[in-house]
Amino acid sequence: MARVKRGTTKNKTRRNILKQVKGYRHDGSKKEAAANTMIMHAGANAFAHRRDKKGDFRRLWNVKINAGLRENGTTYSKFIGAMKKKSMEVDRKILAILAQENPETLKRLVESVGK
Repeated sequence: MARVKRGTTKNKTRRNILKQVKGYRHDGSKKEAAANTMIMHAGANAFAHRRDKKGDFRRLWNVKINAGLRENGTTYSKFIGAMKKKSMEVDRKILAILAQENPETLKRLVESVGK
């Protein structure tokens, strides 16, 4: 039976791996073994940080909302507590956008909720 030489396949695999790690630092962008390791680590971090990103954005929104609310004479915690008592539900992303881009709308919302 004829023997199968793997040169073409190996080169294609190597080329694809090195294409994925283009721009990585040190040996990670040049050597196949190091590149494989870096791909694995990058994938693990991407997986974990996709979840972290949700918390990061929520914290950012809270800061933006609090800054907008302090201009209106109240704080984030008091405002959210008052909204919950009145059974009003506006998500934090929308409140952050209002605080940053439409402060007059946020002011009307604060007045309707009460301090």
